Amino acid sequence: MQDAPLKVLFLCTGNSARSIMAEALLNYYGQGRFEAFSAGSNPVGEINPFVVETLNDVRISTAGLRSKSWNEFATARAPHLDVVITVCGNAAKEQCPIWYSTPVNLHWGFADPAAVKGPEIAKRYETRRVYSDIEYQIRKFVALPIENLTPQQLEAELRAIAPK
Repeated sequence: MQDAPLKVLFLCTGNSARSIMAEALLNYYGQGRFEAFSAGSNPVGEINPFVVETLNDVRISTAGLRSKSWNEFATARAPHLDVVITVCGNAAKEQCPIWYSTPVNLHWGFADPAAVKGPEIAKRYETRRVYSDIEYQIRKFVALPIENLTPQQLEAELRAIAPK
């Protein structure tokens, strides 16, 4: 049984789009049962403007969101992580830092809206499409009975609901 919020870190390379959306969505839908963070192996230093627009449009707060390095979570002072989820293929292939906890590690792949070239309408469309994919995944996550799961059971459940 878990008393404290489940601490989840979403990783991506640039930490400007997918991991940021996952962090915001899990904090929003998690209603205190989860504490989400995001980071990148090579953060770009800013949040994609179409991500900010999308989150604002659905009234999910962007306060406190920022593009940051995963090294912030690889120190003794970092939050104790329960789950680390890579949301892009590049981050999934990279050697992660040593965490000062033993989190469940898994990969949920999503398309990269920040990689879209072309007009703003195409970038906006892809960001909203990926947002919907991530939202669907996060809703499945928060529906899990995390308070009653062992770490091994949690890992099995998270793998079972992973995007196909």
